[in-house]
Amino acid sequence: MTVFDCPRHIVICGGGTAGWMCAAALSRTIGRAGVSIALVESEEIGTVGVGEATIPTISTFNGMLGLDEDDFLRATEGTFKIGIVFANWGRAGENYLHPFGVAGFDYEAIRFHQFWLKLHQADREAWGEFEDYSLSAVAARAGRFMRPGGDPDSVLSSMKYAYHFDAGLYARYLRRYAEARGVVRIEGRIVDVAQHAHSGDITGVTLEGGRAINGDFFIDCTGFRALLIDETLKAGFEDWSHRLPNDRALAVPSESHGPLTPYTQATAESAGWRWRIPLQHRVGNGHVYCSNHMTDDQAARVLMAGLDGKALGDPRMLKFRAGRRKAFWKGNCVAIGLSAGFLEPLESTSIHLIQTGISKLLALFPAAQPSQADIDEYNRLTALEYEQARDFILLHYVATRRDDSPYWQERRRTNVPETLRQKMELFASRGRVFRRDDDLFTIDSWLAVMLGQGIEPRGYDPLIDALPVTEIEGLVRHVRDAVSRTAAALPRHEAFIAAIAGRKPAHERSLT
Repeated sequence: MTVFDCPRHIVICGGGTAGWMCAAALSRTIGRAGVSIALVESEEIGTVGVGEATIPTISTFNGMLGLDEDDFLRATEGTFKIGIVFANWGRAGENYLHPFGVAGFDYEAIRFHQFWLKLHQADREAWGEFEDYSLSAVAARAGRFMRPGGDPDSVLSSMKYAYHFDAGLYARYLRRYAEARGVVRIEGRIVDVAQHAHSGDITGVTLEGGRAINGDFFIDCTGFRALLIDETLKAGFEDWSHRLPNDRALAVPSESHGPLTPYTQATAESAGWRWRIPLQHRVGNGHVYCSNHMTDDQAARVLMAGLDGKALGDPRMLKFRAGRRKAFWKGNCVAIGLSAGFLEPLESTSIHLIQTGISKLLALFPAAQPSQADIDEYNRLTALEYEQARDFILLHYVATRRDDSPYWQERRRTNVPETLRQKMELFASRGRVFRRDDDLFTIDSWLAVMLGQGIEPRGYDPLIDALPVTEIEGLVRHVRDAVSRTAAALPRHEAFIAAIAGRKPAHERSLT
């Protein structure tokens, strides 16, 4: 297929993070082949803007665009993220860390965590927690960071990282990038969608004031409204609120005090959880909760009481339903971002799902007449990805040992999808974890959350018993010592960011 067989006029409906990520990616790829790209958005319509924390795959997207990392961090007031601290999730008063990267290394075709598991089951105090063997975890606890080295034999290469950034600034940054590559931004509110009389495909949108914008292919980034994919094309919605009943969030920024931590914090509360995301210029805070168990006023009080700096505004309300579209691509329209579905940002998957929606669209980019086989494959892969992310988020709730409120008692009784049940049961038997169908989350991520939430395997891989205990102890001790030494030698995250930003650390600026 040549580019001349592709749709010639692409219209992205909606801006924000999703819209401008689409515009930037398309302008980088097909835009230079003579395809026109227009983005329609209205300044009157606000964006959600809670997706300020990411996972390591975001660097792949930025790299595809050719972005300079330091420039990107300066433009978005960004910081580095090497994990998530979960407080009060297993039990109230406990916390664990979900680090990025890998812990240890496989030996004799056996995964490292199995060696630790055998020793830990025999002597918990001597062999510590599994996060002690992850450089990302130990560095995060110590507030240290450095970009991973290129030497695959170095412990430093085991670290992975993502970012915290201001989503509004990121959208603005990508807008400049896309417009410089020919994307045309059109200001206006969409009031009508036109369809072909026979095929039902979208032919154009009409703006307030009567201006018509026609196109061959449309990308719906209109947020929860899903103006094209659902209001017009009736794609339908698969509701997951019976398993993930949180339906509201309050968000508020606050002043930054103290060193910048290289991790997101998610603190479980009596009817949901709070997030804390440190940026260079402020801290992003929010409270996700279930309105069946807590009033909006109560939720606001919990949020404001948990701030560690002065609030920089009033809390903003977001109402949502967990779930996904029954079809993400229908006819000549693809939904990306909130119009495609929503999962609470517990594991920072929102921007990742935008990114993978774009990458699958590019991989299956249509001819002038889209192939139903391509559409079906896009829908199958996207549905699978949403379901995998759902299962991982759900794990945090169903594996809890909390019973101190009706909310948590209800979460423990949640009907678990068979896909998640099988994974939990396999791990509980002998600590085994396998990825399926390009699962978004790595084996190390599943290990971190299952162990952190208190799932205790009854045994370990029996192949380990063929090795002398002294050999196993030497291996595990070597990893722990190497991680501890390497983490201690890393620079402070605050200093690393200050060098990129070219200014004093935030907590020093506040004193001058």
